[in-house]
Amino acid sequence: MSIKNPILGLCQQARFLISAAKVDQCPPDAGLEVAFAGRSNAGKSSALNTLTHASLARTSKTPGRTQLLNFFSLDEDRRLVDLPGYGYAKVPIPLKQHWQHHLEAYLSSRESLAGLVLMMDIRHPLTDFDRLMLDWSTASNMPMHILLTKADKLAFGASKNALLKVRQEIRKGWGDDVSIQLFSAPKRQGIEEAHAVLAHWLQLDLQDDEEQDDA
Repeated sequence: MSIKNPILGLCQQARFLISAAKVDQCPPDAGLEVAFAGRSNAGKSSALNTLTHASLARTSKTPGRTQLLNFFSLDEDRRLVDLPGYGYAKVPIPLKQHWQHHLEAYLSSRESLAGLVLMMDIRHPLTDFDRLMLDWSTASNMPMHILLTKADKLAFGASKNALLKVRQEIRKGWGDDVSIQLFSAPKRQGIEEAHAVLAHWLQLDLQDDEEQDDA
C-alpha cells in the first residue's frame, strides 16, 4: 500500500498568516519555510494555489499584483511564502526597487528558509531575473527546485524538449544541485513531484520515516 505524502494534509489546513512589506515585519524566524519566486507572469500564484488545493495566493489578470511577502502557515513549525513577482514593465520603478531591496534582505537573512521554488514560464525560461535567482541560490547553497509552468501551452513533445534544454543549460551554468520539472496548474501536471520536494525540504519525509520505524 502506498503512503500518501504528508504534505497533503498540511496543505489542506494551510491558512494565511501575515503579509510583510519589510523583513522586520516577517513572522519569527523559527521552524522551516519554503519560498515561491518567479516573474510576475510566470503563473506563480496559480501554482501555489494548485499545490495547496486552496486559494491562498491572489491571482490576477494583471501581473505584478503580489507586492508583499505573503506567509501561509501549514502547522506551527512550517510555512510557505509567496514572494513578490518581478519583471512586469507596468510596475513603477520605485516599487520595483523596493521589492528588490526587501527580497534580497529576506533571502540573505532568513534562517528558516529551507528551499526556494522558482517558477519559469516554459515558453520564456531563464530570463535575467531567473538567472539572478539561480546565481543567488548556488552562491548561498540554498536548495532550488524549478517549475516550468504553463507546460499545457506546448505540445507534449515540445514541453519535453524544453525541459531537456533548460535542464542542460542549468547543469552547465549552475551544476547538478538544481532540480527541475514540468508543471501545469490547469492540467494538474507535476503536483506529486513538487509535493515530494516540499515534503523533503520541510522535513516531512523524515517524520514519515520515524513514524514507520515506530510502527
